[in-house]
Amino acid sequence: MSLDPIEAELGEGLPSNVIHDDEPNTVNIHLSDAWATWRMELANQMKWVPEEDAALVACMVDLHNVGTFNADTRFKVGYLNKLERMLEKGLPHAMLKAKPNLESRIMTLKRDWEIVYNMLSGKDNSGFGWDEHRQLVIVENVVVIKKVSQFRHRSFPYYDQLTAIYAKDRAIRKYAKTTTDIIEE
Repeated sequence: MSLDPIEAELGEGLPSNVIHDDEPNTVNIHLSDAWATWRMELANQMKWVPEEDAALVACMVDLHNVGTFNADTRFKVGYLNKLERMLEKGLPHAMLKAKPNLESRIMTLKRDWEIVYNMLSGKDNSGFGWDEHRQLVIVENVVVIKKVSQFRHRSFPYYDQLTAIYAKDRAIRKYAKTTTDIIEE
């Protein structure tokens, strides 16, 4: 006898929830990285607006100045989640996530900063200068290097802030020291 009055009224017309022993009831589930791939592609396609970049760099500088997540010339594990929470306060409608949005943009900013930093501070830096007012690289001679040429006419307004974060204790070539050298001194 059925306890549900609707079920009793419909009778045998309802599908059965009973699994019979002779029917296969196991479904194979295959792991896929399609979701992670889609998220990274989405992060790479996202166009950051200047307000988002400025807020991100400002939060990175604040995080660096507090010192909780500092580790030499980078941040410690967990800093992306902290940055996400900081940005939620400043840009509540941006919906920027630690991974993939912040991670991808920080990698891009750091790569661009390294190119400019190496041009201005590297071994072969003659012919390069920095226009503080326009925040871009000044090139005296025609330079054909693709990495470098992108900054001839493109402003990089976060150079000083990123230098404060990433250039600390950075040594170039012959001035680099290993941890053993430092301990011996």
